[in-house]
Amino acid sequence: MKALTTRQQEVFDLIRDHISQTGMPPTRAEIAQRLGFRSPNAAEEHLKALARKGAIEIVSGASRGIRLLTEEEQGLPLIGRVAAGEPLLAQQHIEGHYQVDPSMFKPNADFLLRVSGMSMKDIGILDGDLLAVHKTQDVRNGQVVVARIDEEVTVKRLKKQGNVVELFAGKQRVFPDRRRSAPAEFYH
Repeated sequence: MKALTTRQQEVFDLIRDHISQTGMPPTRAEIAQRLGFRSPNAAEEHLKALARKGAIEIVSGASRGIRLLTEEEQGLPLIGRVAAGEPLLAQQHIEGHYQVDPSMFKPNADFLLRVSGMSMKDIGILDGDLLAVHKTQDVRNGQVVVARIDEEVTVKRLKKQGNVVELFAGKQRVFPDRRRSAPAEFYH
């Protein structure tokens, strides 16, 4: 799902809450009344925008023909960028959703990150690539990981010795990018 405007989010939240409370979606007239639109046509325009952005499906010919799409139907969320170079400040916000065949990844991917930088080009991770990421604390030496240390996020090869974590770029130009004994989160 693409990012929603503030007003579109209000319409989406109203639909979700109405379904939760009544078991059915609201009519266009109910949306217009609750959100102060002048007519049901204004509600219809917002619904069409939500459908274009992948948040809902409009079922034609039914006054309550609105279906919220599940996270699975929307696809994997693209939640921002990850550095392949200098670490980036972690900014988790959904930029959109992409359909990805779940059978491509074991374990299943939880989200996507866009690569920024070229330090991992030696192993085929290039600037602009999308990484399918599985959130876990179970990581092994030599694995390529997305590491979050403090507020910085980067993609590197992992080496752990006791409490010391080293992150390396590439496979041929192996140099320590960061040494830390501080707690970190890892994803692969």
